[in-house]
Amino acid sequence: MEKQNKIRRYEFDWLRVLAFSLLIFYHTGMFFVNWEWHVKNNQLSEALEVPMSFLSQWRMSLIFLVSGVGVYFALGYRNGSTFAKDRLKRIFIPLLVGMLLIVPPQVYFERVVQGAATDYWSFYPSIFELVPYPEGNFSWHHLWYLAYIFTYSLVLLPIFLYLRKVDLQLKRLNSWLLLILPAAWLSMGGVLLNPYFPGTNALLNDWANHFLYITVFLMGFILMKVPQLQDSIRKIRWYSLAAATTLYLILYTFYWKNWVDLEGMELSLYFILKQSNRWFWLMAILGFALQHLNIKNKYLAQANEMVYPFYILHQTIIVAMGFYLRDMPLSIGVKFGVISLGTFILCFILVRYLIMPINWLRVPFGLKPMQKQEKSASAVAEPVTIVG
Repeated sequence: MEKQNKIRRYEFDWLRVLAFSLLIFYHTGMFFVNWEWHVKNNQLSEALEVPMSFLSQWRMSLIFLVSGVGVYFALGYRNGSTFAKDRLKRIFIPLLVGMLLIVPPQVYFERVVQGAATDYWSFYPSIFELVPYPEGNFSWHHLWYLAYIFTYSLVLLPIFLYLRKVDLQLKRLNSWLLLILPAAWLSMGGVLLNPYFPGTNALLNDWANHFLYITVFLMGFILMKVPQLQDSIRKIRWYSLAAATTLYLILYTFYWKNWVDLEGMELSLYFILKQSNRWFWLMAILGFALQHLNIKNKYLAQANEMVYPFYILHQTIIVAMGFYLRDMPLSIGVKFGVISLGTFILCFILVRYLIMPINWLRVPFGLKPMQKQEKSASAVAEPVTIVG
């Protein structure tokens, strides 16, 4: 493991940047589709639901998997106490600051649309009533990922410490089992849990999501612990892509295109197909990344650092822009372009020229203090810097 810690894994840097960047397009799309969200455009698009359905299958699972990779490097040879303190600083503090400063404008714009709020300053004290959203105005909204990854990192810490010590030899593991066994495991969770625990992102009573995200989170850690798994995933990437594409076409054609309520064995079959499809896409994406994305780029280190505060800021900017554009007589395509591009530009300006240069702003947005970065030369020495 010491040798791995001296090698920069550019493919995981790229995966992290690309996975979080997709969230901007996905959350912009939520403004235009007929799915529940905070604010909506005056015209909705059924066509946009097709790529949105595709992304929703694997986007957050990929982020949790890459976060598991990040824990492998973040843990290194640290003891459990040092690692826990680092998670407190890098994840819990940005979550708390985000809930107090970044998320409330999103709730405010939603309440204005509902006719339940007027000016922001009279609205803001209501978040301290601590009545959870949607009944109240206290929420972590898109920052639910931070709450989950913080909890998983601490709860699973004994397992991570154990895995770090043991010698996992999986050389005889058939590559096909990497597709079949995790897909079967996730399918079992889908059949047993999803009908009874629909996703809430509220941490409590969200057992189906916990089963899924803890599984892929652990897989990310094990993937780095056992390098031969990476070779196997790379070898079967085309088969993974073929399986993922086939199942996606089946799901879209027979379920998502004209959705009907399912029961009994039909519902179980649906969850088996859905969870298997999710895993196959993760294996395909990871396989092609391992094969083609180990590429050094002079901007990658900075992009990898910026992506965390980008994530914290992006949805508030999207909701705010959507609020002011929703009734303008512009096409969906124009609005989508303005919101997504505008979000990238505003996030870049705020992060690059306000947050990154000012030390007291860095920690609340998940960045290491500048002097520590300079002492450790982390942009060169760390393999990946991934939240988790």
